[in-house]
Amino acid sequence: MNMIGPFKRSRAGILLAILFISSSLPSEAQIYTFFYRVYFRDKGANSPTSYTASELLSQRAIDRRAKSGIEAPDYRDLPVFDEYIRQVSALGFKLHCTSKWMNTALFKTTASANTAPVLALPFVSEVKVVKNNAKSQHSEKLDITTTNAESPSYDRHITMVNGYPLHNSGYDGTGILIAVLDGGFTYADKATSLAALRNRNGIKYTYDFVNRNQYVYSYHTHGTSVLSVLTGQISGAIRGTAPDADFLLLRTEDVSSEFPVEEDFWATGAEFADSAGADIISSSLGYCTFDDIFMSYKYSDLDGNTAFVTRAADIAASKGMLVVNSAGNERNKTWLRIIAPSDGDSVLAAGAVDGNNLISAFSSAGPSADRQVKPDNSALGVSIVIQSSETQLARSSGTSFSCPVLSGMAACLMEAVPEANNIQIINALHSSADRFNSPDSLYGYGIPDMSKALQLLQNIHLVVPENGSTVGPNPTRGEIEFIFSEDPGHIVAEVVTSAGTTIFKKDFGDYAGRSLRLTALNNMKQGIYFVRLKTGTGTFKYKIIKLND
Repeated sequence: MNMIGPFKRSRAGILLAILFISSSLPSEAQIYTFFYRVYFRDKGANSPTSYTASELLSQRAIDRRAKSGIEAPDYRDLPVFDEYIRQVSALGFKLHCTSKWMNTALFKTTASANTAPVLALPFVSEVKVVKNNAKSQHSEKLDITTTNAESPSYDRHITMVNGYPLHNSGYDGTGILIAVLDGGFTYADKATSLAALRNRNGIKYTYDFVNRNQYVYSYHTHGTSVLSVLTGQISGAIRGTAPDADFLLLRTEDVSSEFPVEEDFWATGAEFADSAGADIISSSLGYCTFDDIFMSYKYSDLDGNTAFVTRAADIAASKGMLVVNSAGNERNKTWLRIIAPSDGDSVLAAGAVDGNNLISAFSSAGPSADRQVKPDNSALGVSIVIQSSETQLARSSGTSFSCPVLSGMAACLMEAVPEANNIQIINALHSSADRFNSPDSLYGYGIPDMSKALQLLQNIHLVVPENGSTVGPNPTRGEIEFIFSEDPGHIVAEVVTSAGTTIFKKDFGDYAGRSLRLTALNNMKQGIYFVRLKTGTGTFKYKIIKLND
């Protein structure tokens, strides 16, 4: 697989900024039991003037930030100062990874170590033990809750959110890069429903932040299940919400235990996703209680500003990425509430409903501790079709799956309205939902309507004619766009040569939005062509001049 290549050059400090993304790094031969998060007071000699944007970010990342008017690079983009890393390492601690956003470094030892010498360093503000040898209290990590509910249709997750009009309109996530943060992707390199994804090289990069290597096709099938909801394709059996999107598969979860160190892995993965130019982070992970109970969060910590992973998620959103996270499967357990980072004020938290649009028994309850409406939206998460093996499909339940339903459909919205930023998409999903006027602590704003969300976004970014339709550019060198004053509802498009030969005809079915892009003339010779559009509001005819370079 080819790396997306987020950095133009490497120099002192930039290797740390890359967060040890290197296939040459071996898996650890020793067993490191203790992990320490070291907080630094500043970034030493590094400053925003020390680097250009292209030294720290891919062009995709720069363009995504520019769309929202976000400065690049800023202070948080700067790598952790390498001299600080060197001095801590000299005290007997081995570096695992860094977080430039949080200005922290994660170190490890094979046995419990004295952290006083580290804390005595003048540039260190705090040291936290984020993993120790406490016995695991979590018998099943990444749990998938099963129910006895009647199974909905294989594509109920799409029909529930009125997503087919977007797919019928050609909006299937093409050109959108989604980073999936999870605990493993066993069988994703072989699963039958992901064959189309692999054949088009849609997996752009993989990395395991736990073991520091590129191999992610092991450890757990949870990420594979999530990926199948996003992009799985078997006719009449499984359909992903963003079947043509591209993906980064990033392992940030250690499924063997539950400690805050996984928040560091998550932050590191999110930073890489940002630098590589990801548009969306889809995270079916979350944190509340840990194997060492003294490390666990309290509900009051779920205030959008306290949990380490929540602060990292909100920073990810501040970089222009849409962060979608599972609300959690805790309502029928002791915790009851949402989990971090779904409490972030810029994070879209996904609740789970069944095929009858009723909230599931397990879907975590809001609000956040600071009284934000949480979850944000709800989608199908009960008895949804997934693939977690090489050849067999199955049905599973959890907010782990309502999360990729929403993140995948959001990718289709991004494709349809490329000018829309992440916050506008969140607002559109809120506003289009069935409980927008009366949100609650179980459904949030409710189940969104993707066609309505698209219309809301187009109302912001699309110049709509007062009546009829417009077309442009004309003359054209290929692609042409039609904009309608009203929702066309149903479109049949036909392109004919001046000699009367039909070169393109397509029935788009139920159509979403008020714009239509046709590429039928891209490879045609120069000349005059005629386009006829039959819609639910009338028939439109156009004379198009095609020019070649």
